[in-house]
Amino acid sequence: MSQQPPTGAPGPIPDPGPRQDPAMLHVTEQTRTYPCPNCGGTLAYDPEPAALKCLSCGTVVPVASDVAHPDVIAKRDLASTMADLARLQANAKTRVTGDKEVVCQNCGGRIMFSGTLTAVRCPFCNTPIQRNDVQDSPTRLPIDGVLPLRISERDARQRIEQWINSRRFAPNAFKKYRELGSFTSIYLPYFSYDAATTTRYTGMRGVYRTETYRDSEGRTQTRTVTDWYPAAGVVNNQFEDVTGHASTGLDDQKITELEPWPMDWSHTYSPQFVAGHLSRTYDQDATEVFQERVEPRMESVIDSTIRADIGGNVQQIHSRDISWLMVRFCQLALPIWMLAVTYRQQPFQVAINGITGEVQGRRPWSAVKITLAVIAGLLLLALFFWLYQTFGGEA
Repeated sequence: MSQQPPTGAPGPIPDPGPRQDPAMLHVTEQTRTYPCPNCGGTLAYDPEPAALKCLSCGTVVPVASDVAHPDVIAKRDLASTMADLARLQANAKTRVTGDKEVVCQNCGGRIMFSGTLTAVRCPFCNTPIQRNDVQDSPTRLPIDGVLPLRISERDARQRIEQWINSRRFAPNAFKKYRELGSFTSIYLPYFSYDAATTTRYTGMRGVYRTETYRDSEGRTQTRTVTDWYPAAGVVNNQFEDVTGHASTGLDDQKITELEPWPMDWSHTYSPQFVAGHLSRTYDQDATEVFQERVEPRMESVIDSTIRADIGGNVQQIHSRDISWLMVRFCQLALPIWMLAVTYRQQPFQVAINGITGEVQGRRPWSAVKITLAVIAGLLLLALFFWLYQTFGGEA
């Protein structure tokens, strides 16, 4: 029989074989926490050992999932799944609401889960708490998969430092982000889609040719003209793992630019991966995300396929009729590190892909620095001009 380290001594808990979720469930509050089996502190998922690690004594507890071997995440048909969900919602006597107050089972403090947050830290004792009722609700889409966090906090802070320091025209006050903003890890809700399409189109194929002509002075000149020919056809497209985030209140462009996500590292969802980190559930459902964020991107790819099929030098697309033969989806929890800074009453977000380390964000511009740079440039030009005027003629 394996022995645990003595109380207070950091170290890994030996793997007893089949791994169980070490969560402590609080039925009355419909929440869960992850207490350390060694010292009673709190466990959080740490990407460096890829396991649960005690924030107090350093004890490492393996997660139930085999992190070294990713899973294939099954997808469901979009139309039929959303129709079934709508029927469940219509017949449900109660629906899970956004805001919920719970009692921390560690210190007794009251914590508010606001909006779509499903994992928070107690503001009184810092205990990570997960809300179960949202994930277990039959009137909500379940989380199918997760990409476990791979970028550690130390690495994330280094990347933020490099990104901010490289913004030379950012105000100096903004660079004091440690005092101005918050920096945290959070799992965001995403939907990932596979699709197959057949598209009938009509258009025109433009072919360049060179012709000669005489200008008004009788000289021979050449010019390029385009001959246009009608085109029509059918193209097929296959899409796999096209993702769209399902949260409001984020910088949509910058969050999208965190892609691509390495989907071959996906695991079947387990709340253990979220332990110690913030988490949100979706604000927009799978149909809304597909129509708003994913379908336009797929249609752009379809247009490129049509243009390639038309051929020639340039193309015009007059009409296209897309048949969506198959649209399947799954819901994923994907990790980012988020810096949120309020500067002069304006919010700015900088996000790091928690898997690849890609950094995207916005920052304010310093009018003083830009003005000084322009003045310095003008002075430099004036100096060059003076030197040329003074010494250029003597060369």
